[in-house]
Amino acid sequence: MADSVPQIAPTDTPAKPPEKRRLGDLAMVWHHASRYPRQIAIAGLALITTSAATIAIPYGFRQVIDRGFVPGHAEAVASSFHYLLMIVVVLAIATAVRFYYVSWLGERVVADIRTSVQSHLLTLTPRFFEENRPSEIASRLTSDTTLIEQVVGTTVSVALRNSFTGVGGLIYLFALSPKLAGMLMLGIPAIILPITLLGRRIRNQSRTSQDRVADVGSIATETLGAMKIVQAFGQEQREATRFSDAVAATFAAARRRIGLRAVMTAIVICMIFGSITLVLWEGAIDAAAGRISGGSIAAFVLTGAIVAGAFGALTEVYGDLLRGAGAAGRLGELLAERPEIAAPANPTPLPLPARGAIEFDHVRFHYPTRREVSALADFSLAIAPGETVAVVGPSGAGKTTLFQLIQRFYDPDAGEIRMDGVPLPQADPAEVRRRIAMVPQETVIFGASARDNLRYGKWEAGDDELWAAAEAANAAEFLRKLPEGLDTFMGEGGARLSGGQRQRVAIARALLRDAPILLLDEATSALDAESERLVQDALERLMEQRTTLVIAHRLATVRAAKRIIVMSDGQIVESGTHSGLIGQNGLYARLASLQFSEAA
Repeated sequence: MADSVPQIAPTDTPAKPPEKRRLGDLAMVWHHASRYPRQIAIAGLALITTSAATIAIPYGFRQVIDRGFVPGHAEAVASSFHYLLMIVVVLAIATAVRFYYVSWLGERVVADIRTSVQSHLLTLTPRFFEENRPSEIASRLTSDTTLIEQVVGTTVSVALRNSFTGVGGLIYLFALSPKLAGMLMLGIPAIILPITLLGRRIRNQSRTSQDRVADVGSIATETLGAMKIVQAFGQEQREATRFSDAVAATFAAARRRIGLRAVMTAIVICMIFGSITLVLWEGAIDAAAGRISGGSIAAFVLTGAIVAGAFGALTEVYGDLLRGAGAAGRLGELLAERPEIAAPANPTPLPLPARGAIEFDHVRFHYPTRREVSALADFSLAIAPGETVAVVGPSGAGKTTLFQLIQRFYDPDAGEIRMDGVPLPQADPAEVRRRIAMVPQETVIFGASARDNLRYGKWEAGDDELWAAAEAANAAEFLRKLPEGLDTFMGEGGARLSGGQRQRVAIARALLRDAPILLLDEATSALDAESERLVQDALERLMEQRTTLVIAHRLATVRAAKRIIVMSDGQIVESGTHSGLIGQNGLYARLASLQFSEAA
């Protein structure tokens, strides 16, 4: 199965070079969130209410001090404290409402983004997954979306709440004392400057930190998925070291990011509270001179603390927003990818009923990731409806490439491939693939039930059809012995099945597909002699009146084929029957001599 498949070079970086992340990258998140205006409106109203209630608390204390701490004004004391209690109740209710709806939005938006990205990934061509590690992509769907959930469900809410609270607090400060508030405002430019300068560095470090987290997830997925190989070759220590190095790199990147945020936080808080201290010093002088009441100075102090806390929290929030922007940018890159293979605007329908004719007309093809190697060179082959053609040749001859092109996972660089007379680029790829059933050598079993794995060939199939296909593929016996029958979970990658059992499930899946074109990649290679004979009989019945292309690694399985083509370096070098090719004493004869002498 491996011949002509491009080698995937490991990479620690995404396909595109890293770009600087800006808060504008969160526009993608807003696009998904804007689908829920009702929830946004309720959360926004609750958020404004909590900010207003927070600012109202200093006013309540001013009333208590100025009116309540005067002898003989007991009623004023009760009224002032009733006012404060009312504010507390409103603040509590509004905070609960805000928390619920903002958290709901966070979870809903993340669910929508994950669904959108996954749906889009399913439209991309194999080339994309050759150039990008699936484990790294999976990390974007998990760790990056978790960051976005934090941004939508917490960070944005905190940012808006503190912004409203800070701005509202400043307005109230000016109402209390324009002079003191004006002095306080002078310190704002000094606060913004470090946020701007250090924020750029934090943004870059956030992207680096996210990439390192993706590396950790990628290595863990790869190692756990190949645990038998790791242990069989005694490479546990090496894999532990490799994972440890990746974790160390992640920690180092996170430490640099945290260090920058800590420095920025220290500078900003120092400037904020330093400014308040100096302003309050002047306010104390005015209070001593009688130019401002005790209640007003108390309200100013409390409001100043609230404003300082609000703007101080914004420095923390800004870093989280940058990390969220980086995550949104990485997911946006996936959504921005356009599939190279897509249906034309007006696809040519394939003729009905399906005949199953396939024709390669002077096809030349290079894999996108291996442009220096020609997978097919001026390749021509016509397969008549219902004909069975076996393809043999050494590794790298281009056999698997034929399957890739027939299913239109790629388009040829030159020449044309036609199905029932229709050039594949003019047809809808989905319609082309509906006419094909495939049994790969390396069987794919999903982490689902036996029923769902079989139904991949025909999702609407009932149990009678499933069991009939299983019987024909010699799979019914072991399926009936499973603890829960067809509802038994197969394990990750079909871990609960043997290699031969997995292959028979794949054959049953192809039987259910009932397609006019059948692609077999040495479909009986993992079976024992008895099962191979039974499955071969089933395949022969399946191939009747179907166009079948068989990749044969073991020549003994294609001796009876009416036409065998022999490939080498992307070209057909011989063609004929088994006996005819043996008589030519060419490549086929040499391959047969090697295999049959070894078998003897």
